[in-house]
Amino acid sequence: MKIVRVTYTVKTEYVEQNQENIQKVMADLRAINNSGINYTSCIGADGRTFTHTAFFSADENEKVLLELPAFLTFQKELRASGPEIPPKQELLSLVGSSKELF
Repeated sequence: MKIVRVTYTVKTEYVEQNQENIQKVMADLRAINNSGINYTSCIGADGRTFTHTAFFSADENEKVLLELPAFLTFQKELRASGPEIPPKQELLSLVGSSKELF
């Protein structure tokens, strides 16, 4: 299993567009229904800091996400928006879960 967390802060004027782009990614992920991907996105109390956490059962599932057209658009537009704090990626290790992930 691979777990990736990405956190970044966008400008106030980009929050709504970022949320729309994330929803498109989520819709595409639901449509392909890949059981090896568990992906979440949350917004912080400041209303501008986003945290994405992706759980992949195998490396090939990460590739599915990274090649998804909506995800590519999300990444391109996020970079172009000039985030106040650029994306920081962290690799995590699972200690425990209240539910089976895969």
